[in-house]
Amino acid sequence: MAWSRYQLGLAALMLLTGSINTLAAKWADNFSAAGCGGTEEHSFQHPFLQAVGMFLGEFSCLAVFYLLLWRDWRRPEPSMVRSQPFSPLLFLPPALCDMTGTSIMYVALNMTSASSFQMLRGSVIIFTGLLSVAFLGRKLELSQWLGILVTIVGLVVVGLADLHSSHDQKHKLSEVITGDLLIIMAQVIVAIQMVLEEKFVYKHNVHPLQAVGTEGFFGFIILALLLIPMYYIPAGGFSGNPRQVLEDTLDAFCQISRQPLIALALLGNISSIAFFNFAGISVTKEISATTRMVLDSLRTVVIWAVSLALGWELFHYLQILGFAVLLMGAALYNGLHRPLLARLTRRRAEGSEAERERLLNADNAAINSER
Repeated sequence: MAWSRYQLGLAALMLLTGSINTLAAKWADNFSAAGCGGTEEHSFQHPFLQAVGMFLGEFSCLAVFYLLLWRDWRRPEPSMVRSQPFSPLLFLPPALCDMTGTSIMYVALNMTSASSFQMLRGSVIIFTGLLSVAFLGRKLELSQWLGILVTIVGLVVVGLADLHSSHDQKHKLSEVITGDLLIIMAQVIVAIQMVLEEKFVYKHNVHPLQAVGTEGFFGFIILALLLIPMYYIPAGGFSGNPRQVLEDTLDAFCQISRQPLIALALLGNISSIAFFNFAGISVTKEISATTRMVLDSLRTVVIWAVSLALGWELFHYLQILGFAVLLMGAALYNGLHRPLLARLTRRRAEGSEAERERLLNADNAAINSER
């Protein structure tokens, strides 16, 4: 069935904003500017402040939800399904997981390439599958177990690509390995978040935009408050700011004032996450969840292509192989192979039926000719 212009627009919006989200964060990381108090020029490495911005973007989804709810109330026949009564504190545990996982991923993005960052996030399939079996009592199909195994192989290939292409002026080999491991570790926390949401939140029939916005609210408030003690906690060489503390927010604002393009990159990151969540939820509703998975995979290609074009990373053939294997694993886990197999089976059955009819017609013609 052909897509309407509205559906094409939603798909394009999801692909574009999803790509901008990662690229804008990496763009901000690539800037250098002087900090406060006349400190020398240094890289913009403020992952926790960037995470606060991302939660601000998620928090804005709550405003979109209430706007849609208000418009629905004005209709003669409201169509939005009302959620069951629930305590907003239900969102606190998954919001804490989201806050922790996002912060770790922004730290890792300073250490590795944008394309590897996006590819390695596919490892969430492994941990979500295992945790859903352990805590939700779900039984995975054979194709899902195969998808998990294929995803593991893909992660190994991407890791090998990083080992071979990490010898550049931007990242040391030790940084790349640490960054890749941090991304995978963050996916364990993201998987816990997904299991918590499924077990405790979505049984109340909560609208996805309301869920994302409420988690963004908790994440924004808590992490913004944590920036205060982070300003005083020493982090040594792990930190990228001159004071070598966990997060120097004042240094970040001084760098932004001296290099306004950093503010543009942060604004792109904040706004894109809001539009990406809205577009992703709308694609699932208007088209299908499978289409959303395919578009999410395609944005990895866009991020990789843009990173190569801008010279942010070097080409390595293993990345293509790793991405293809990861895509295959995601397709198997999400059941994308079933429609293809059903279509092949149907065509084979139609071909066998046509061949049977041809043979019967040939036999009838031979009998008639003998008469």
